[in-house]
Amino acid sequence: MVARIITVAPIGYDGAIIEVESDATKSLPSLQIVGLGNKAIDEAKERVRSAINNSMLEFPKKKIIINLAPAELPKDGAHYDLPIALAILCVSGQLQQKELDGAVFAGELALDGSLRPIKAAINIAQMAKQSGYNNVYLPLSNVGQASLIEGINIYGISSIKQLYLHLKQEKVIQPYVRDPLQCPVPRPLITPTLDDIRGQEQAKRALIIAAAGHHNILLSGTPGAGKTMLARALANLLPGLAPDEQLSATKIHSLANKINGEIVTQRPFRSPHHTASLISIVGGGIQPRPGEISLAHTGVLFMDELPEYSRAILESLRQPLEDKRIDISRANGHVTYPADFMLVGTMNPCPCGYLGDNTKECTCTSMQILAYQKKLSGPLIDRIDIIVNVSRVPNELLLDSEALCSNQHSLASESIMRAIYIQKIRYNSSVKYNASLNNRDIKKYALLSPESKSLLLTAANRLSLSARSYFKIIKVARTIADLDNSENILPIHISEAIQYRK
Repeated sequence: MVARIITVAPIGYDGAIIEVESDATKSLPSLQIVGLGNKAIDEAKERVRSAINNSMLEFPKKKIIINLAPAELPKDGAHYDLPIALAILCVSGQLQQKELDGAVFAGELALDGSLRPIKAAINIAQMAKQSGYNNVYLPLSNVGQASLIEGINIYGISSIKQLYLHLKQEKVIQPYVRDPLQCPVPRPLITPTLDDIRGQEQAKRALIIAAAGHHNILLSGTPGAGKTMLARALANLLPGLAPDEQLSATKIHSLANKINGEIVTQRPFRSPHHTASLISIVGGGIQPRPGEISLAHTGVLFMDELPEYSRAILESLRQPLEDKRIDISRANGHVTYPADFMLVGTMNPCPCGYLGDNTKECTCTSMQILAYQKKLSGPLIDRIDIIVNVSRVPNELLLDSEALCSNQHSLASESIMRAIYIQKIRYNSSVKYNASLNNRDIKKYALLSPESKSLLLTAANRLSLSARSYFKIIKVARTIADLDNSENILPIHISEAIQYRK
């Protein structure tokens, strides 16, 4: 008799169903695992043997073959321990096949038979649901995360002995029930906020617009003008994640092994250093994993001193900024991860940083300035919605308490939440924002009056704007109108949006 246990290989963003097959023959006792498993799976033989024996169950004294099908698909991870152990118990007659049918199992076994948490539990649960399986058995510490997937039964188990008794109907485990009234703990405000920043009113206004419509923004200015401080203040302006966004963000961070059973409830804020490798930014590896671009999904990708990043990294941003996803092609296969993030970049106007400064003279030559600014290609700049020049704040205002608005952050947050709610109602979606509108959406939701259209056309001709920039202005103007609680895009909204183009 051949036993079959179902589990999931969390490959890519979704995964694949894996059949763990087991067969036993009368020969010298041994355990062999085939099916293109990695080192962790090969070492499962000793973990499974000890876990079964220490759980007062019997490890059969036969030659046992375990096959992970499909055999050509690479398998990685220790979560195959539990299905392998169940397959052995089934083929030895301690469990019946009918007791295991219709369910998906995953978990890493300790030597005493207890279960340790695994990565990508939410991916396993979602793939099980998509494949028509209604029952999923996971380590107890993973059930909270997996419960984000609705419509299936999630069982939390602490040991293989507990699962054995449940399958035998001796001690039944109840499915995990998530408390719908349980609210995530709000993240405390992280310094700085808008209340901590002196001056820079235009830059603050640009941050509010960017946060309200999820627009990409570039802050350009001299060293010490407050660009990095402004960019980090954006993290406190963004609201928490909607339920659908929690699901996708948690999947990505679980795949990257950045969390261990937790649920991502706050928008990610990723700030990779400019010396980071291309693979760490884009993703990849022998077994492709998400990079910083995907880890920033639903949140912010902050790139300080944007021109200092390598050309390859900067150009790799073009596809995700346009398509909201990243395609990774490697010799072992092709993987697509979501990458719907806000790009927040900072840069100096020249290599020394003081071009156009009122207090310090620039020492760069024209060729140096031109070469520095050309590090950001035209197509990349075209994909940035808002570009703001940040000037140095006079020193006499830096410690002036009267120049500090103590209520600016709360007012901005309320305005942003109101604009996001308007977009949620308009698009009938909790994950769609003005920045992600396509051309068809613009014609439907961002109609311009004759005066607004005339103003935009005049500006586009004088500034030689590309078609992409033309539509970027309309999207930003739509967000400005939402902040003003205006149903129509007025000429004043178009005028402000034009100011944010280079």
